[in-house]
Amino acid sequence: MDDLRTREACVACDAHDPLAPLRDQFALDAVDAEGLIYLDGNSLGVLPKATRDRVRQVVDEEWGTGLIRSWNDAGWVTLSQRIGDKIARLIGARAGEVIVADSTSVNLYKVLSAAIALVDSNSANAGAGGAGAAERKRKRNRIVSERTNFPSDLYIADGLARANGFELVLVDADEIAAHQDDRLAILLLTHVNYRTGRMHRMADVTRAAHAAGGVIVWDLAHSAGATPIELGEADFAIGCGYKYLNGGPGAPSFAWAHPRHTAWMDRVGWSQPLAGWFGHAAPFEFTTGYRPAAGMARFNCGTPPVLSLAALECGVDTLLAAERYGGLGALRTKSVVLGTLFVTLVQSRCAGYGLQLASPLDPDARGSQVSFAHREGGYAIMQALIARGVIGDFREPDLMRFGFTPLYTRYVDVWDAVDRLLQVLASGEWRDPRFATRAAVT
Repeated sequence: MDDLRTREACVACDAHDPLAPLRDQFALDAVDAEGLIYLDGNSLGVLPKATRDRVRQVVDEEWGTGLIRSWNDAGWVTLSQRIGDKIARLIGARAGEVIVADSTSVNLYKVLSAAIALVDSNSANAGAGGAGAAERKRKRNRIVSERTNFPSDLYIADGLARANGFELVLVDADEIAAHQDDRLAILLLTHVNYRTGRMHRMADVTRAAHAAGGVIVWDLAHSAGATPIELGEADFAIGCGYKYLNGGPGAPSFAWAHPRHTAWMDRVGWSQPLAGWFGHAAPFEFTTGYRPAAGMARFNCGTPPVLSLAALECGVDTLLAAERYGGLGALRTKSVVLGTLFVTLVQSRCAGYGLQLASPLDPDARGSQVSFAHREGGYAIMQALIARGVIGDFREPDLMRFGFTPLYTRYVDVWDAVDRLLQVLASGEWRDPRFATRAAVT
């Protein structure tokens, strides 16, 4: 980072950044005019310029004029599959393997239910012909996850575990390997931890889980669109549409299953538990009996949210545009430099003010965010920083999170953000009581 130790050097680096044109895809004129620095793309991505016109087109032309004809004429009915195919290019999957529908929590419920059914099927096959099946089924009954995994994931997993005779076991990240034994049924992990930004080595963890006889489910909410992903031999995955995919607040989620599992589902006729009409093999036959659609289409449920899907497609397209500039590999390289620069500047310029790095120092073990803890005033410091125009966020009990989205974050943004953080700390302004007042969303 020696070559970026001054603001002038950061400005010069931005001027020669080959990825700089990608920033022009986003509606940042008003943000820049206010002098705001947005470092929260790990929570909500910035609005793409194309989204305004596209949503207006859907509302005014496709809905306003086309009316119900647009399900066919404008291709509304295939939006989930079309956008899924685009997301597949970002996560190391193939066309037809990803479906876009519902929220991350709902999709986790679906794929975790599929994982449980797969475990039961494997146990029954392993013990066919004797009492061994029941014995094995009782023994391999653990769903293992990180203690600091996103709470919604843990709530869903706990409910399904209790309903199906499994036990949810929560461990620290460093304890995962020790729990990959003959009791492991399912390993549920988020690729990049939402609190610390710690990133798992996906291929290695997947191999270890399979070697132990388990099924692995990945949550890609904090990595899809920010780092290259190769799902490879993983079993199931879900991900978020409104963080690095820039799909807008509450954007639909996506789900993936390895083709060997969708082939098994097709063979045995397995239905996901939320068997809605759009997951039916022929929804417009309007039959009373349910017959699941083939492949990933069975993970659809209700009517697709067309306005949200249209916005999400624009967000995904901002990432696909990076293919002209080296793709996700180039974005990842920039995000590593941005994050490392932030760590270096904070540790050198803000030393002595009680900040502790909560993210891995090794960039290969870190996603596209950096978290610092401040035991006394994490929340208040973040609010004071936001008041100075640097937008990050806070997670209990003491974590300040900073996201670095290489599509639109500049090197000078990092320098200026640290400069303003130093002002907040050195002045002590964060101790003003107004910064301690908790908002509903932190």
